[in-house]
Amino acid sequence: MSKSGNKIAPAPMPGTINVVDLVDNYFSAYNSARLREMCHLLSREVLQEGVTVGVSLSGAMTPTGMGVGILAPLIRHGFIDWMISTGANLYHDMHFGLGFDLYTGNPFVDDVKLREEGTIRIYDIVFGYDVLLETDAFIRKILQAEPFQKRMGTAEFHYLLGKYVREVEKQVGVKNSSLLATAYECGVPIYTSSPGDSSIGMNVAALSLEGSKLIIDPSLDVNETAAIAYCARETGNPDVEGKSAAVIIGGGSPKNFLLQTQPQLHEVLGLEERGHDYFVQVTDARPDTGGLSGATPSEAVSWGKIDPEELPSTIVCYTDSTIALPIITAYVMNQCQPRALKRLYDRREEMLDKLRTDYLAAKTQPIEDIPAAVAESASGEQPVATYPCGRVIPNTQ
Repeated sequence: MSKSGNKIAPAPMPGTINVVDLVDNYFSAYNSARLREMCHLLSREVLQEGVTVGVSLSGAMTPTGMGVGILAPLIRHGFIDWMISTGANLYHDMHFGLGFDLYTGNPFVDDVKLREEGTIRIYDIVFGYDVLLETDAFIRKILQAEPFQKRMGTAEFHYLLGKYVREVEKQVGVKNSSLLATAYECGVPIYTSSPGDSSIGMNVAALSLEGSKLIIDPSLDVNETAAIAYCARETGNPDVEGKSAAVIIGGGSPKNFLLQTQPQLHEVLGLEERGHDYFVQVTDARPDTGGLSGATPSEAVSWGKIDPEELPSTIVCYTDSTIALPIITAYVMNQCQPRALKRLYDRREEMLDKLRTDYLAAKTQPIEDIPAAVAESASGEQPVATYPCGRVIPNTQ
């Protein structure tokens, strides 16, 4: 009989147990085992020196309190270096920063009655409609400030939002900072792959009707995130190899925006072809429906998003993120020493300059190495067809 793993040796659970012993000794099979493997990979390899950790966030996580209770502590411990989130998660995170109240409720209620009472429901979370209106009013007020009156990417946009939210937290006496405010203080850039797809984006759009000069530029985000992945290979320490980790909570557009950094580097810019070194995902989406949320790490290899040599360092756990994320966080905070903050927000221009310099240098290489989009061959004869990055399209005739 094949003995490929550890022997399952069940023992009665004690009356008191810590999270590490719970995961290590009782998460023995199925998705509990995947969660255990995820905890081990994160604590033993990912949350170590030299690894740049990007986290994507989808699903209504922050209304549950996980922005304040889970993600903010991970940022303060240096376990999240950059993020991509839905706009909705950042919007609902602001409720806590502004001192508004959300409550646990019951999912089996009359939503028509809730509407008549002015109550909003997110499954079993409820809060007043005035929370939305007052959050909108805050957003529209601060977006009129001078720092917002220009073209910018979402990292700068959320950094400024976090700055203002942090000031309100101090004024109203919020004890525990929100995700946005914590990211601002720790220099963690947060991007949104679909900036118009949330109440934040809706208010940005409304102000444009009034003549606001604020323009969110997605191209800045594409290049900045690619630059982060590109510069993750350099640690400044010759004895420490730089690696890139993709930690995916849910799926959707934020997942793709995190993973597409690698195709942007090799497919479009013609730079390195490597892929992320680590891929861990918590999802409830199936892979067989063809959706990105359920796409597996091995499928991502075919796109160049994941390093094929690192498939053993990829784990998918099919479970509810609200179950997995608190367990993972408790485990790694118990097992790992805090890491120094990388403050990637402060380094955006530096990383973007390196990406731009290397990309332009690649474009000016000799024509036989990386020709122009459609260029003549070295002998001046038949034009050579190339991909956008300059790589020659193979002649299969």
